[in-house]
Amino acid sequence: MHEHIIHSHTDECPPPGGFCRTHELNIQLLAALYAVSRVLSRSLDFNETLRDVLRVLHDEAGLTRGLISVVDPETGKLNIRTIYTPEGPILDDNQYGPGEGIIGLILEKPRTIKLVRVADEPRFLNRTQIYSPELPFIAVPIKVGGDLKGVLAVQPEAPEDGLLEERAQFVEMVSNLIGQSLSLSMAVAQEKHSLLEERDLLRRTVRHQFGFDSMVGRSAVMRRVFDQARMVAKWNTTVLIRGETGTGKELIANAIHYNSPRARNALVKLNCAALPENLLESELFGHERGAFTGAVEARKGRFEQAHGGTLFLDEIGEVSAAFQAKMLRILQEGEFERVGGSKTIKVDVRIIAATHRDLETAVEMGDFREDLFYRLNVMPLFLPPLRERIEDIPEIARHLLTKIGNDQKRKLKLTDMANRRLASHEWPGNVRELENCLERAAVLSEDGNIDVDLIRFPSVRERTSPRPLRTVTPTVNPNSAPNPEIDIDDPTLTEKERVIAALEQAGWVQAKAARILGMTPRQIAYRIQTLNIEVKQF
Repeated sequence: MHEHIIHSHTDECPPPGGFCRTHELNIQLLAALYAVSRVLSRSLDFNETLRDVLRVLHDEAGLTRGLISVVDPETGKLNIRTIYTPEGPILDDNQYGPGEGIIGLILEKPRTIKLVRVADEPRFLNRTQIYSPELPFIAVPIKVGGDLKGVLAVQPEAPEDGLLEERAQFVEMVSNLIGQSLSLSMAVAQEKHSLLEERDLLRRTVRHQFGFDSMVGRSAVMRRVFDQARMVAKWNTTVLIRGETGTGKELIANAIHYNSPRARNALVKLNCAALPENLLESELFGHERGAFTGAVEARKGRFEQAHGGTLFLDEIGEVSAAFQAKMLRILQEGEFERVGGSKTIKVDVRIIAATHRDLETAVEMGDFREDLFYRLNVMPLFLPPLRERIEDIPEIARHLLTKIGNDQKRKLKLTDMANRRLASHEWPGNVRELENCLERAAVLSEDGNIDVDLIRFPSVRERTSPRPLRTVTPTVNPNSAPNPEIDIDDPTLTEKERVIAALEQAGWVQAKAARILGMTPRQIAYRIQTLNIEVKQF
């Protein structure tokens, strides 16, 4: 329903030619309405769109000095968002509370307001100082879902000619279109806000997960590795992570990337030993359509995917000499061509490489290019094997058990004897072997408590090619007594020392020593052979 605050037109009938003027106006307003709809559908930038809408109203509908104000959700007041005058858009920071001026009246009670002559309305404040006192004025609420979200105000560029009602209806239609656009813009903004919050949460989670403070290892040698990794993370320096298989080289690479300035961009990984050379080239550099059979479309390689981020090349020591030359070029120049292409592509990628091989020996043997070695070996990080940081085993075991327990949806716990057993092992498979050992023990545990009898260390030979072992059974001196002074559960003992201690306590009777260690006679016989233990004869 429209409210006429002042309506001074006194003609009972349309003036001569009034029908023609109405028809012409309707045609003009219809064209302007189409132009407004096109503007609103063109962009989701709400501020820019509103300026263009007011420009269309000025240029094509004869409605000038357009003003759009939007309700501030915090204060509840109307803030002027944009104004368009005959001289162009202007900025204004005026606010309107409920009942303040004509704009404030709509905030107080949303409805359409039409003024035949704005100077006749004492409540008109004209804070913006842009409106002509002798001309009409139209203000319409902008609603979204029935809620007031703003006000659209315009001033016809000519005195009242009896067509104020038609113009007001047109402004209402424009207001409805603005409301729909605002609703869409608000939904997009909310979705964007939610996505940004989710992204930031994921970043915080990843940064915490791969943060240096959350990494397990308190031994002096590991603290030194973490300190070096933390320092190099700040720069774009190429890193070469050295260490045996299973020592956690990929975890260090993750920590370096996610604590570097490149953390906002991708960390792309590739195991160089997992692919043959012909596929490795396509995987790293990408290929063009038709480059080879099956290449039905162009594809970006790992280097392009990692642009602006980090590329982790695991087992870099396994690539062939021919491929090493191709790697050298991109490391030196930062450019390459896709397989089957001739266009040179430049990328900005930080390289983190890893290997378990002795690259110095490989260089001496001619298996690895010396220039590539020096290009990779800018900042070497050496990860010690688990057997050289025995003091970290209890903490690592707790961390792994928490992870395994989460997967099994129960709480797992190691006994003190089981911890001692873990500390006495040589761990040729490092942390990966420890994780497999604990997972195996967790599967065998019915109540979640892992005791020493569930800690087992099947060797590669025992797993793959069992063979009968020749055991040496010594002649036992019945008068010899076990040595009670050696504690086989002492975590400082090596595996060899522990077996010898058990044999001493058992009077070198292997079956009895096996029971002390929680092994089978066959297992202790295997230990005696592999550890080169000289069996005492009595």
